[in-house]
Order: sequence, then structure tokens, then C-alpha cells
Amino acid sequence: MSHVPVSRKREIMSRPVIGITCYVEPAKFAAWEMSTALLPYDYVDHVVRAGGQPVILPPAGDPSALVGRLDGLILAGGGDVSPARYGEAPHERTGYVRDFRDEAELGVTRAALERGVPFLGICRGLQILNVALGGSLHQHLPDVVGHPGHAPAPGRYGRMPVRLEPGGQITKIFDTESVDVAHSHHQAIDRLGTGLTVTAYAEDGTIEAVELVDHPFALAVQWHPETEDESALFEALVEHIRL
Repeated sequence: MSHVPVSRKREIMSRPVIGITCYVEPAKFAAWEMSTALLPYDYVDHVVRAGGQPVILPPAGDPSALVGRLDGLILAGGGDVSPARYGEAPHERTGYVRDFRDEAELGVTRAALERGVPFLGICRGLQILNVALGGSLHQHLPDVVGHPGHAPAPGRYGRMPVRLEPGGQITKIFDTESVDVAHSHHQAIDRLGTGLTVTAYAEDGTIEAVELVDHPFALAVQWHPETEDESALFEALVEHIRL
């Protein structure tokens, strides 16, 4: 017999279900060390704070078949997308490639776009969206921009401003021309995917946000909003679902 109060059941049922993709990596916890499906809790916390019900989607089985049961989708950060996915040989600095994750997330993304499911891509999530739509990536951004500011050190975020383009959804969400955000990426969009519009740039010209204009809500950012105190992008996703 369930002991969850009726009021709590109603609260849970009223929360839009937001699928979040995740990592599969070796991890240590308690006395254990094993391969683990994991996700930084910041993603979960932001979705809950925004009024959604997070559901973690491991890259196993056929997660694209679940898209029809979701109210929204978040593609989380992670390692590099295999360059084979956009027809290039790997750069010597390309790493942490997980082909099974690429396969699962490209499938989930295409299913979400076909069904019009509201979508938010974060860091790797932006790159997956771009590759799913036929785009390519700069495999090592310092070779292009001449500095390591987008990923200053392993395990540490850098901060830099990004300029928001007029008219984009993301500009309306933040209601400003520029935001100072957390970065940790050494790859970025090179050739833009079909149907995408660039809605934010770094000062060095790196593409920092894109939107799919013929989709009700499909946007992605190269930075890490899950590390911030405010939840503007997560709130915008949940609010759009509730419209």
C-alpha cells in the first residue's frame, strides 16, 4: 500500500516529465568501484526547482522509444562526439568518446525533433544537436581561437561573457544582450547543422547557442547553466511545456 500523501501524489503528477541523458563511466562510491550510469545532481536539482520531474535516461536499450512518454528532453554534457559521426578523422586531443552514447543520444535527439518535444541541449548536448542535423565540430578549439579560455583546466570551469543575438528565444529568456557564464569545453560548432540559427557568440567568435527555428522549443547552449544559481533556461523549458 502506498503511503505517499494524496497532496504529494498530485504535486508529482502535475510536474512535467523531463528526461535527462547521462554518462556511463567508472565511479567510486561507498565501498564500491564499478561502471555507473551517472549525472551531476545539479541537472536534477534545476529541473525540480523549475517545477519538472527529472527522469535519467541511460544510453542503453532504445531510449528514443521513450521520447513519446516525455514532456521535455535535456541533453546533458559529457565527452567528445566521435568525429566519424561527421565524417572526420580524430584530432589527437579528441577524447572520452563513447560510441554507444553517441548512438543513443543521436537517436533520442532525432526522435524529439520529429515529435516536437521541447528540447534543451547543454555543452555536449549542443554538439549532438548540431551533428544530428548534419553539422560538424571544431575538435580542439584552442587551435581555432588561440587560447584555452573555454576549458582553462581539467575539473574546473572558466567564466567568460557571451553575446546574445537579438530576436532569439534565449535573448528573451535572459532579457539582456550579454551573460557571463561557466565554460568547460574544448570543442564547438564548425559547420552549422541544417535549420539551426546561431543566437549567441563568445567574444572570440565561438558559437555559444543555437536554436531550431521551426521547432516549438529547441535550443542548446555551449556553456554549463546547471552550475549556476539561477535556473532561467530550465524554467523556460518547463514553462513552455505548461503553455
